[in-house]
Amino acid sequence: MGTPGVLALLLLFYGGTMWMSVAISKRKESADGYMTAGNRIGFGISAASMTATWIWASSMYASATAGYTYGVAGPIHYGLWGALMILFIYPFGKRIRAVAPKAHTLAEVMYARHGRSSQLMLAGSNVLGSVISLTSNFIAGGAIIAMLSPLSFGAGIAIVAGGVLLYTLWSGFRASVLTDFVQVVAMLGAAAIVIPVIFFAAGGSEMFEAGRAMGNVTPQQESFFSSDAFMNQGAPYIAAVLAYAIGNQTIAQRLFAVREDLIKPTFVTATVGYGATVIGAGMVGVMALYLGVQPLDGDVNNLLPQMAAEYLPLLLLGLAFLMIIGSLSSTADSDLAALSSIVMADVYGQSVGREKANPKTMLLLGRATMVVATGVALYFATARFNILDLLVFVGALWGCLVFPVIASFYWKKVTNLAFTVSVLAALAMFLPVRFEFIALTGAWAVLVEALAIVGVGVVLGIMAFGFFGRKAAVWVGVVATVATLPFGFDFLRDYTVLSGSLVAYAVSFLVCWALSVRSKADFDFETIKRVTGDFDDGGLDPRTQANENTDGPAPTTTKNEGN
Repeated sequence: MGTPGVLALLLLFYGGTMWMSVAISKRKESADGYMTAGNRIGFGISAASMTATWIWASSMYASATAGYTYGVAGPIHYGLWGALMILFIYPFGKRIRAVAPKAHTLAEVMYARHGRSSQLMLAGSNVLGSVISLTSNFIAGGAIIAMLSPLSFGAGIAIVAGGVLLYTLWSGFRASVLTDFVQVVAMLGAAAIVIPVIFFAAGGSEMFEAGRAMGNVTPQQESFFSSDAFMNQGAPYIAAVLAYAIGNQTIAQRLFAVREDLIKPTFVTATVGYGATVIGAGMVGVMALYLGVQPLDGDVNNLLPQMAAEYLPLLLLGLAFLMIIGSLSSTADSDLAALSSIVMADVYGQSVGREKANPKTMLLLGRATMVVATGVALYFATARFNILDLLVFVGALWGCLVFPVIASFYWKKVTNLAFTVSVLAALAMFLPVRFEFIALTGAWAVLVEALAIVGVGVVLGIMAFGFFGRKAAVWVGVVATVATLPFGFDFLRDYTVLSGSLVAYAVSFLVCWALSVRSKADFDFETIKRVTGDFDDGGLDPRTQANENTDGPAPTTTKNEGN
């Protein structure tokens, strides 16, 4: 495309988003509006924003990598499970909004539910997750700019970072969701055109016969029911994206922003949009596999732009370029908005108390956070990590938090001690398994596999709980665990990524349950409504004043609250 062409498209894209951001900016910005847009976003904007946030460039790149690595089953295991996890958010989301209708972050709710340590754990994990997400999106942007123009990878990540920062800095979350609407329309339209054109330009269905004849694919890569794809991609991703759905602040922020009665249609619509687009992008990786394409510089992150550059005419190449830039920008601005909200609400807002929080100071901190986070992500982006590895790692890390967070919204007995110890214990087990600090042999391997088998039941039980309640969740969890027993031992040790994720779920569940089941705590969920809320209005409810100097709001009792 050349430097002038790429720069013109970038100017068109980021100039347009900047104009939109300035157009909606307010002379007197609201701290609450900057974080959650007043909790009143309608269906069209919220569904588009949820879809655009979940469809990021990393999703497209990682799906293409899955297709190239595992064949036809790879994108299906990536896109299908990712889509279903969006769907699984909404039943839990309805409960979260019911107990915390005016919250800004999940960590803020954990402060109201448990206290400072639980809040900092959730906030800290989201800071790490959002910085890694920013990094991976900058990597995606730098890769495609370097691929399609003489500009270097470093110049590419700097341009993308600067463009996203400028338009998000003005109006925060409101700028993010408004630009998401335009970005998702462009993304879906481009995907519907670009992917079929690449397919036919690469030879259509004949490429599959030719690829098979040339020995470019293995029997596992040709199979829709590939065990390699499921064990190495599908199963770990089920665990990872469930954690993303529950622990990710970019998702929670949209949950708190959308009108409460529109939660279900918003997430159902996003499920369909995400699945179709990401599976389609992954099929480009499958085509590259059958064609025998070698990733440029040996970097699988280059596959998607490489295929686009090879098989698209110039006009459609520009469209594909905007599709990828739009997808990465829609998530990068969400990460910046999430990070600013964490610093505004959790680091500053709750530390001084809503009564004393200064909205002007909050806005200043939020904007400063965006600048610092962009700089940090740029620094890490120069390392050019594998995007798929980053996604699975962060998702598994959040797996330590999933059960304690969900239980905290439903079970009155969960205490701050149970939450904190269960997360730390899960993390202590997850890290040595995931990075193989200890060889998976002997008694250690048996222990890890036993926990992983329990983890299968925990993951499936959590999914069942959202839609069907506690009894169904218990039955599903027990049956899944028992069904995994015959083949789990001497088998799961060969899949460390999957085992690490399952161990995180199992340990957090077992420890949290053990420390809570005999607890005499009887938390009043109405406390959360009183402690969380708008900062611009100022002031805590008088009923919470007695708790201001404690580690968190003291739990009160009720006979009819919770489950």
